[in-house]
Amino acid sequence: MPKKEIIKVDKLKPLVGGTWRMADGEPNLSTATKFGNLVFLAGQTGTHPITGELGVGVREQTQFTLERIKMILGSVGTSLDNVLSVTSYLTKREDLAAYNEEYGKYFTKDKPARATVEVMLNRPELLVEIMVTACIPD
Repeated sequence: MPKKEIIKVDKLKPLVGGTWRMADGEPNLSTATKFGNLVFLAGQTGTHPITGELGVGVREQTQFTLERIKMILGSVGTSLDNVLSVTSYLTKREDLAAYNEEYGKYFTKDKPARATVEVMLNRPELLVEIMVTACIPD
């Protein structure tokens, strides 16, 4: 029987404003968890994966978010090609067309199942957050 494994990516810069922390200072979430050949990523937002710089506008934030996701998936031996489902959160309905254009550059064929909803994220400058579930090929 597989066990849950917590995934940490040392080179990945923390998200804007860090993460919610517990009383002992530890993050209140994991970047990703692995169970068998499935990987579940926490929601990622539009900060550059290496510099931590917040992207300007929905296009750049979408690019940065998907680059963060690529980095996390790569750390466990998989890629965007193996993403099974995507949940996308946008703060502005009018950003959907630009978001879709950037998203389409990363998922060009055999697109994963996806839901996109309009929400209020935890900081007003955040325009997009994306969660994915992927598999690790045998």
